[in-house]
Amino acid sequence: MLQSAAKVLSFASATSVSRGIAAGIRHYCKNTPTKLRVSQALSGAELGSNIKVQGWVRSVRAQKANVFLHVNDGSSLQSLQVIASSELNDPLLTFGSAVEVTGILKKSPHQKQPVELDAKQINVVGECNPVDFPFKIKERHGLEYIRQFPHLRCRTNAFSSLLRIRSEATAAIHSYFKDNGFVEINTPIITSNDCEGAGELFQVEPSGPDHADGENFFSVPAYLTVSGQLHLEVVSGAFSKAYTFGPTFRAENSQSRRHLAEFYMVEAEISFTQSLEDLTKVMEDMFRFATEHVLAHCVEDVDLFHKHVTPGHRDTVDAMLKNSFPVITYREAIDILRRSSERFAFPTDWGCDLKTEHEKYLVKHCGNIPVFVTDYPYDLKPFYARDNQDHPERTAAAVDLLVPGVGELCGGSLREERLNLLSARLEEAGLEDVYSWYLDLRRFGSVPHGGFGLGFERYLQCILGVDNIKDVIPFPRFSHSCLL
Repeated sequence: MLQSAAKVLSFASATSVSRGIAAGIRHYCKNTPTKLRVSQALSGAELGSNIKVQGWVRSVRAQKANVFLHVNDGSSLQSLQVIASSELNDPLLTFGSAVEVTGILKKSPHQKQPVELDAKQINVVGECNPVDFPFKIKERHGLEYIRQFPHLRCRTNAFSSLLRIRSEATAAIHSYFKDNGFVEINTPIITSNDCEGAGELFQVEPSGPDHADGENFFSVPAYLTVSGQLHLEVVSGAFSKAYTFGPTFRAENSQSRRHLAEFYMVEAEISFTQSLEDLTKVMEDMFRFATEHVLAHCVEDVDLFHKHVTPGHRDTVDAMLKNSFPVITYREAIDILRRSSERFAFPTDWGCDLKTEHEKYLVKHCGNIPVFVTDYPYDLKPFYARDNQDHPERTAAAVDLLVPGVGELCGGSLREERLNLLSARLEEAGLEDVYSWYLDLRRFGSVPHGGFGLGFERYLQCILGVDNIKDVIPFPRFSHSCLL
């Protein structure tokens, strides 16, 4: 009887303690600030609650009674306004400094911002001397200026917008391929192949005392990849739709606005096709899907470019999305160029490679919207391009997508699946031994197939209107420049 009473008492005490702990937890949670991103706070999440935001000061203005801050953490173009008592002002609270702010999120009485943070505590996490900081408050810096500071330019509105757009465009491209049945393949960065045949390769060699004898680490010469296409062709022998999205490298000695030594490529390969239309459909559909996604999910960031960096370019983007992409042959392109009154720096005869000036003219001629150019001269294309066998001109089943402001965006072709023709061309080029494995792909279960590659940075240039390719990649690498 006494033992039972003790158990009841023990249970009652435990319950009481448990309730007290639970009550304490509820009380603690109520007063502990909820950590929010700036974008969440701006959306009105946790309105009226005690919150904490962490970010960088984009502006600071002190008055007699209050100090006003705008804090940004990279989650949105718009910053969160913070209002604090002048007692919380700190000499270290400057433009560019990193802060942690705790307070009550309230509706703002001003129309310029939906909410504001009534600060109860401000902690300066990282100091920033505004005199030495290369970006100045309330000053709009051009892309060329901020390019001088690759380690700091992500702090600017323009470049942080670019990085958010780039991230969203990357997600959209992956989503397009996933929704359409493509399998993503991680093709290697180090390879023994020169897919383009241009010879502009970075050779990979080990360094250090253990490799002083100069022997090839891989027993064969190895290079940074210029394309994942040949590896995708391997995979296309088992998967009808495959793609890759990753860095590629060209040792092109150029500092032009169009070229980088390291850039990103979207490449796709489709099996069981004998039609360039199958390729052009994927190119056009992917372009539309990704662009519409970016316009819908990065409204403020895209507007920053179209209003302040490249005014008027939004009309060009809208026209690209509204119209179907026309298709012309290389022969028709040459005829258009030769009939033109424009004076070109490079020849426009049959058999010449189309230069940027030609590509941009063709785009304007076709209504300043993307245009496909097909059936190039056979000798202009790599060994893997399919021979149309259309004598006497002899063309290849190849296609380029030309876009406004950029020129070539995509390049693709049907692949030569006929073993005898492919073997003859490799033998003619002296590559039959090097690409014996490639011939095996045609010997064992080969099917007609084709694919293309899209320059991701050029795509961003196209939809944003940015003139220099160095301004659409986080850390540009080009000849005589490899900062960071």
